Amino acid sequence: MTSSISAWIWSERFWLPENVTWADLERPPPGVEYPRIRHLLYALPLAVIVSMLRLLFERLVAKPCAHILQIQAGVPRQAQPNAVLEKVFQSKASPDTRQLEGLSKQLDWDERKIQRWFRVRRNQDRPSMQKKFCESMWRLTFYFGIFIYAVRHLWGSPWTWDTRKCWYNYPFQHQSSEQFTHYAAELAFYWSLMFSQFIDVKRKDFIIMLVHHLATIFLITISYANNMLRVGTLVMCVHDASDVFLEAAKMANYAKYQRLCDGLFVVFSISFFCTRLVIYPFWVVYSVLIESWEIVGPYQTWWLLNGLLLVLQTLHIIWFYLIARIAIKAIFKGKVSKDERSDVESSTDEEIYSTSSKNPSQTLKPKDIGHTGSLNGEAHDH
Repeated sequence: MTSSISAWIWSERFWLPENVTWADLERPPPGVEYPRIRHLLYALPLAVIVSMLRLLFERLVAKPCAHILQIQAGVPRQAQPNAVLEKVFQSKASPDTRQLEGLSKQLDWDERKIQRWFRVRRNQDRPSMQKKFCESMWRLTFYFGIFIYAVRHLWGSPWTWDTRKCWYNYPFQHQSSEQFTHYAAELAFYWSLMFSQFIDVKRKDFIIMLVHHLATIFLITISYANNMLRVGTLVMCVHDASDVFLEAAKMANYAKYQRLCDGLFVVFSISFFCTRLVIYPFWVVYSVLIESWEIVGPYQTWWLLNGLLLVLQTLHIIWFYLIARIAIKAIFKGKVSKDERSDVESSTDEEIYSTSSKNPSQTLKPKDIGHTGSLNGEAHDH
């Protein structure tokens, strides 16, 4: 039973081009290394290490920087203890009109007072500006580091400049140590992000980001198992480029450097357009869709990967439309206004802290595209 399920999951007809078997990939020539799916298991302990590094980084580096920039943790107002409202809140954070009417009669409270209680209660669980600054600084550090690493090893790779070389002799292509390190680092990072969602304060975009991280992990895993490392590293590098400026803009916003935030967001918009609407479709997707068809030919996983890459490109177009609207406002009105894509990542328009307050119309609220993207974004994200 177990062997039949394993044979179905690892069907050569699905995963590999015609006339290629797993046995062929198990016997590489001397001095040549092919990807092994079991190697990706190293990403799980690495994800634990990445999570520990994040905690140390936020405590020893990001927090001191936040203090220097006078970004306070803030103490949110505490909602008045009420067992009835708390029970409702645990099942639904924003009650509808019918529920408000019922609670108003049950408690003999005005509906606006009940709405105010739920608003304060929601804010009570939201991360402070300092917490979000530390998270963005950690992501900025990772995206910048992995992008520089990727550029360094891709710059000297011949398939970077001639993408047809991504498919010559495919799938019998040597896996370099740089490619494995790139994949392991990206996969460990996204596993750590997924794990941290269950530890950190639960946010409104919990499900969305969980799906985003799982989709990213899935794409990285199947491209590695399929030995599409050459084009896979190109995809990850292209997506990480703009995420650097997004996190930098968010940090500037949390530090209340509005003009710097506006400028960085415009730079992010330009880099997003160049990398995800020009380089990605006309360089990377073209290679996977057209050049691989001509050189290797289609097979089942080929259809799946191309479908996912095209879906991702569709999301890029939608995201850029929304980003461009914000960037235009920043250019002509001199400030980045609320991100119309979503209010799920940040909710400073409702946050009420005892130590500070801020005009909501001056709040940048960009959702991480890596990862979306995934994808985002942040996918990014990928």
